[in-house]
Amino acid sequence: MILKNIQRIVAISMLILLFGNNINAQIIKGQLIAGFNFSQVDGDEVYGYKKPGLQLGLGAMIPFGDKWDLSIETLYNEKGAKQKAQYPMQADSTTGAYELFLNYLEVPVLVHFTDKDFITVGTGFSWGRLITAREYEHGRQTSTNAQNEVYDPNDFNVLVDLCMRLYRQIKINSRYAYSLAKIRTREYISSQGNPLVASSVQ
Repeated sequence: MILKNIQRIVAISMLILLFGNNINAQIIKGQLIAGFNFSQVDGDEVYGYKKPGLQLGLGAMIPFGDKWDLSIETLYNEKGAKQKAQYPMQADSTTGAYELFLNYLEVPVLVHFTDKDFITVGTGFSWGRLITAREYEHGRQTSTNAQNEVYDPNDFNVLVDLCMRLYRQIKINSRYAYSLAKIRTREYISSQGNPLVASSVQ
């Protein structure tokens, strides 16, 4: 079901790009994408982009002007949150340690502008489907997984992208993504005794 949804989005997007701009398929540029993420979850009191993760995938970039391109990608993205133990283990075995693993299949669609064939800036949106989820609180794994819908199986992001050419077709890329809706509703008590709700993953 997940792969079918991704295939439909990719197929529809490619048809729109091809027929909407009368583009010859021979000028479609293929992309091999490999990199890493630093992510956090807003609202969980685990601050900072401390959770590293892989980003792997394929993409296609289609020019529609001298300096403009449309791109669509299919990515495997590892996101989440991380915090080391904050205080010595208490009698109730709480340490403040927390780690969250959220792995997605994502389909970003972006519009890019290239200046002097060197710097490219872009913006767009992505849809992600949660494929695996694990959560550890105080060093112990919780019941969270991708099937029990503790976390929303769908994640919609707004994207800002910056890319620079290094050598020939090799480029270095930096991308900021922010979820448009909360991925989990969770009420809990903060260290200050206030009720809080975790909201979105970045």
